[in-house]
This record gives sequence, structure tokens and C-alpha cells, in this order.
Amino acid sequence: MSDYINPIEQLIHSTVRIQCGDDKNIFSSGTGYIFFFCENGNQGYPCIVTNKHVVSGASRGIFNLTIQDDKNRPILGNHEEIILNDLPNFCIPHPSPDIDLVAIPIGPILNNAQLEGKHYHYIYINKGILASEELLNSLPSMEDIVMIGYPNGIWDAKHNLPIIRRGITATHPRLPLNGKSEFMIDAACFPGSSGSPVFLANIGSFVDASGALCTGSRIALLGTLYAVAQHTTTGEIEVIEVPTDTKTITSHIPNNLGLVIHAKELLKLEIAVQKQLTPKPLMNRNALCLCGSGKRFKNCCGKIT
Repeated sequence: MSDYINPIEQLIHSTVRIQCGDDKNIFSSGTGYIFFFCENGNQGYPCIVTNKHVVSGASRGIFNLTIQDDKNRPILGNHEEIILNDLPNFCIPHPSPDIDLVAIPIGPILNNAQLEGKHYHYIYINKGILASEELLNSLPSMEDIVMIGYPNGIWDAKHNLPIIRRGITATHPRLPLNGKSEFMIDAACFPGSSGSPVFLANIGSFVDASGALCTGSRIALLGTLYAVAQHTTTGEIEVIEVPTDTKTITSHIPNNLGLVIHAKELLKLEIAVQKQLTPKPLMNRNALCLCGSGKRFKNCCGKIT
């Protein structure tokens, strides 16, 4: 019996559905994926990556993690609800206000579960799967992609599993579309898909830069879905953030074009994660203050009033 596991079968367990609620119990939803930031051996910061607009205005976030058995296999249908109250305090935004990405650290949640004897089944994504410049330079403008997410009403709630949408790149994934760190895909992007990871997906074979047909699979994270082109009822085309509202939208009709943030922006988000989560060293009160004033710490930023 073969031990081969299709890589997409693993990647579906890297995603989570995120439900956000505000103080008036108005809910919205989106998609996130688990990314391992600042990886150093077995250490690092596992975070859920999603869009800023998914969590904007929310006071709490809810997602589900599937329990695994003693052989590290998911027990489909057996999943637990994780609630993050005071959600804004968990969120680490991308340092650029124009990049719609945010990281939500979940390391303490995973550690506490293990202390209680519970083990969640998840596959994390790390920098090793990010599309490299060498790979991007070798790709044509049109390549096969898959998008994994939780569009409202059509994901598998019983088994806590996303759906997989297949499509193609509509613009080159290396080029900044209209000067922005993003590119376009041709794939259906419905409400709830915001924050979905988009992968280069060549399963079984692919054509290399020289035009030769190669056997094998090629998987790489190209980016994160954040916006969609939609037709209005007047026939115009607008580019908007992928809707997170769980109600039916009738004033806009989705078409098969979505905007994806380049995967390299995760490297800048990693800097923000590291800055916020790395423990700060204790400061000697007689040392020079780190602010550069030339004063001793106890007479500057460390002054007790």
C-alpha cells in the first residue's frame, strides 16, 4: 500500500474558518491559515494569518480545531470551538496600512491543550513553502492555482473542512499589479473566502522554464486572497474587499476575479510578530537609555513618577 499523500490533502488542514462578532452580536466570517513565524528548530510563533478587514471591528473571534488520534490522524467530525475574547489585543497587523494582513498568535492555545492531554490536528505553513524569486521568475503569466477556504454556506461544517477552488493566475504572480504588492487570479471568490491561501498547484507534472515536461508535483504559496471584482446591479465593475457578512448579498454579483497579496508580504508581517512576541530583556537602570537621549535609563524612559 502506498504512503503517498496528495499535498493538497495536507494543506486543507492548514486552514481555519474564522467567525468574528462585535458587541451587538453581529457576526461575519472569513478564512485564515496557520503560519509558523520566526521558526528556529522546533521553536517559533504559530499564528493564524488572515485579512485585517476580517477582524476589523470585532470584539471576539471563534475558530475550530480538529482533534487528532494517537497516530496523528484527524478525527473528522470531532472538533473544538476556540473563542478569543478581546480579539483586538491578539491581532498583530502588517506594518503597512495598505497591506490587508494580520497575524493572530495561537501558541498559548496549542500549548495549553497539550497540557490538558488534547492534541489538535493541523498542518502549519512556513517560509519553506513561500514562492521564491527564482520560482516566480520561471513561471508564465498563466499557471494553475488552488485556493482553499470557507465560503459562507458551502464549506463542510460537519467535518470542519474547507473547500478547494481551482483556477489560474490572471496576471503574473511576480509582478506588482498596478504598482501594488498583489496579483490577480481567475477563480470564484465568494463571501467567507477572504484570507484564503492561494497556492501554485502542479500535481503530477509541470512544465519548467525551458518548456520541458517534468514529472512530480510543485506546490508553493503565492499569496493571500483579500479582494474581489464584482458586478454591481448597474453593470459596473468594482473591486472590493471580499465580503465577510454572513447574509446574502444581492447588490453585487461576484465574478471569477480575485486579488491576492504577494506571499513575500508575510516576511514583513514576521518582523512585526517577532517585535511584539519576543520577550524584552530586563534593562539595567544605570545603563544608557535605548531611546538615544544620552541619559541613563532611570532618568529617562525608566523614570519612576
